[in-house]
Amino acid sequence: MLKNVTIDELIPGMYVNQVLEQTGQLRVRSSGVVKSPVSIGKLKEMGITLVEVDYARSQLPEAAMVSEQVPAPSPDTRSNSDALNAASVLYEEAVSLQQSFITSLNKGAPNDLSQASDLSSSIIDAVFDNQDAMSCLTMIKNSDQYLLEHSINCSILMAMFAQHLGYDRDTIDEACMGALLMDVGMSQIPQELRHKNGKLSQADWDVVKSHVDIGVELVEQGEQISDLALSVISQHHEREDGSGYPKALKSDTISPLSKMAAIVDCYDAMISNRPHKDSITPALALKRLAKDPSLDSVLVKQFVQCVGVHPVGSLVKLKSGRLGIISKQNPDDLTSPVVMTFYSITGGHFSEIRRIDLLTVDDEIESGVRPDDFGINLPKFFKDVFISQVPG
Repeated sequence: MLKNVTIDELIPGMYVNQVLEQTGQLRVRSSGVVKSPVSIGKLKEMGITLVEVDYARSQLPEAAMVSEQVPAPSPDTRSNSDALNAASVLYEEAVSLQQSFITSLNKGAPNDLSQASDLSSSIIDAVFDNQDAMSCLTMIKNSDQYLLEHSINCSILMAMFAQHLGYDRDTIDEACMGALLMDVGMSQIPQELRHKNGKLSQADWDVVKSHVDIGVELVEQGEQISDLALSVISQHHEREDGSGYPKALKSDTISPLSKMAAIVDCYDAMISNRPHKDSITPALALKRLAKDPSLDSVLVKQFVQCVGVHPVGSLVKLKSGRLGIISKQNPDDLTSPVVMTFYSITGGHFSEIRRIDLLTVDDEIESGVRPDDFGINLPKFFKDVFISQVPG
């Protein structure tokens, strides 16, 4: 049963089939179940005024299906815990979908990219819905799933970066799709090379570099891939000074979004444990990006502005002797974010999770740290403890 519903009548659980009326310029293309009041608030911000709801596909209590609809509550009513949980569920689904997609791709079924397109769109919607929650998830690393998580993280970071620079939704869609697929060719590189601990020989390195051309060949057969997304896939390893591959392009011949993809790719790789190299802290990774002459220095500065000096989700040590996870940036002072503390370094034990705004207390960040430095299984702690206990 289809019914036209105003934005003020929309409630979580309704399945939006299509947007009927809007005043904003940002075109909303995705359909699906409205998951939270925050999602409704974002639709309002985009100028959506009237939508078509499919009650047969909605997930509503029976009473809500027949009663007059009530105005949606304020987006602010969703707690930090709820936002993180929703982001965590989406992230796990994204990794699973990406695995399924790559498996299908490797079995010779490259013509249907709709699954990747839908996943990319869902990631962008989630970033628009709650960027801090999605940013946090990019920091919760599982080294056993590096290739899968890296592609998801790069798509999230690309969506954040492109939104920060003011790109329109269609362009963000295509850039995010490119970032999601830019390393699909790695799945066809021999596992012994992908997981090799020692230094690669020149012959081995040539095989690894071939993942770019393999990836382009795999996805360009798909009807849904755009030229912009293809350029991100083909150029994300090109560099300003011509030192990149596969074509050794230089600055003015590399697309801006491919330059952004190079920054995102390098950043997430550096903050992840890989077979041949341990991770470094996000703060140190940003410093290395800034010193890398092969990357676009102007875009690197913009990326730092986008994610912050200490990015949301990163682990930091405070002068007070506590460990905490960055939960929100303070735009007026990127060095004094909001931190969720959870561990006493002096006591060597977990503590009650507390929200601390470093702009309002006599404490400060001493350094960024790696979970491994303190023997913390961050994915397990985040999923089993942090999400449920984080203050609203």
